[in-house]
Amino acid sequence: MADFRSSVMINKPLDEVFEYMLNVDNIHEIMPIVAKREQETEGQIGKGTRFLETRSIRGKNITSTIEVLAFEQNRTFTTKSDSSGLIVEYKYDFHEIEEGTQVELEANLQTTGLRMKLTKPLLVKMIKREDGNQLTNLKDMLEGNNPLASAESELEKTQVEEQRGQTEQHEKKE
Repeated sequence: MADFRSSVMINKPLDEVFEYMLNVDNIHEIMPIVAKREQETEGQIGKGTRFLETRSIRGKNITSTIEVLAFEQNRTFTTKSDSSGLIVEYKYDFHEIEEGTQVELEANLQTTGLRMKLTKPLLVKMIKREDGNQLTNLKDMLEGNNPLASAESELEKTQVEEQRGQTEQHEKKE
């Protein structure tokens, strides 16, 4: 039984969605917490391909190796990471539908060691919060609804307004 699932319909052709998802240059857009992912093995992505992934979590960089366990072009792939006794498997399934592409994610977490086993419910919640929106992010990026750019733009506007307010207050004091 999966620890969490996600599903999304994307108004783009299946091959375009699949390729975008595999492109390591897109990882930060899909999973913003991932700072960097580099392919360690040579050749095209397939079963046995390994990546070195760095996540920025609460100001700390955490690196783990991601391995592709199963791969079928334009159909499915499964990845596995193992970081300090936390093993996370993500299975992605892609289906061509009339509207475009249906993408499904199934996440399974395994823990080793007593401490990790006791904290598994909290770990599942944390991983779901960090990675649970990846399919929504994928959809937004492919359909042109870039939430990261919108959030950054709103943040910039707020910062500019705050600076104006501080400047006006400073000028009034003088």
